[in-house]
Amino acid sequence: MKINYISPDDTGKQSVLNTYISLIIALLFSATAAHAELTTDHPDWKLALEKDGVEIYTRPYENSDIEAFKAVALLNAPLNNIMAVMANPNSCTEWVHGCTVSYGFDEASFNSRYAYSVNDLPWPVKDRDYVLKLTTWTSKESGHIMLEMHAVPERKPIADDYQRVTVANTLYEFIPEGDKTKLIWLQHTEPAGVLPGWLVNALLVDIPYKSLKKLEEVAMWPAYQGHEITHDENGQVTGVRKVTVEN
Repeated sequence: MKINYISPDDTGKQSVLNTYISLIIALLFSATAAHAELTTDHPDWKLALEKDGVEIYTRPYENSDIEAFKAVALLNAPLNNIMAVMANPNSCTEWVHGCTVSYGFDEASFNSRYAYSVNDLPWPVKDRDYVLKLTTWTSKESGHIMLEMHAVPERKPIADDYQRVTVANTLYEFIPEGDKTKLIWLQHTEPAGVLPGWLVNALLVDIPYKSLKKLEEVAMWPAYQGHEITHDENGQVTGVRKVTVEN
């Protein structure tokens, strides 16, 4: 066994090293805790709206004045159609309530891509813009398709016309149920700037409810029909493609 002794001159270096290691561990723990916050089975979810087959739950979010929401709906559209919508980087304007601009950029693959969007807010509040990283995968535990989005505000210059959202975490879970799709949508966003409480509370319910009802409609448009979800040899989702019908 080799024993390493620390000389008096090394004590200061060792202290700095220990502090650095502790900081890294703390950061990793914080990141894990923040990610774990967005879970469907958290005990504090409270039903805020149940309407037209859509359930919206809200709850306090750790170290934030803004609540998180969970939306659950059984959409009258097949999974292939829903994923075709999600694969289109411009589709935010078609179904997300208040989304006025959307496009993708720096796409490495379907599983790892980036998107920019703008959300309209009532005057005189500044519209919010988002720069998001999108990660898509197939859950090994459930087999469901998962789509996670996180704010990466530094990847695009800030425009004076908008208030850049710097904290946004979203998780979609897509569950096929015959010709329908169950969608669970978890989200917590820090809208940045100063917003009136009534507006924040309204957004927590209005955006997911109106968006899900619109998604159900948009997914049945001709443009999103006739697609199939592709997978690799390990069963991981790799994309969505249009099926060519031969005569």
